Formats: sequence, structure tokens, C-alpha cells
Amino acid sequence: MSTFDTFRAPAAPSFGVVAKLREMISSWADVRVTRNALNRLSDRELDDIGLSRSDIERVARGL
Repeated sequence: MSTFDTFRAPAAPSFGVVAKLREMISSWADVRVTRNALNRLSDRELDDIGLSRSDIERVARGL
């Protein structure tokens, strides 16, 4: 059995372009992980949580 750790330690505060880039990469990675996790579920499992395949992208992006 494998495990997946989603904990991210808070990053040291930084400002400007580096901070924005770090935020964008972190956000992209979070969306990717969520999308992949939801895509691994069967249609039945998605239905159990009230989603359909067409909802995955919206949910992953937090819209």
C-alpha cells in the first residue's frame, strides 16, 4: 500500500517576482494533483461524491 503526503511546510516569506513564481508553481501543482486524483476515481465513485467527469477541471481549479 502506498501513501501520498500532501502537507506543504510554509515557505519563508519572499517578495516580488520570486514570490509570485513560487505561488504560481504551487498553485499549478495543487491543481494537477487534485485533477489526477479525481481522474483516478470511477464514474460510480464520482457520482457518490456528487461529481461527473465534466466537473473535474472546475473542481480542481477551485471554481
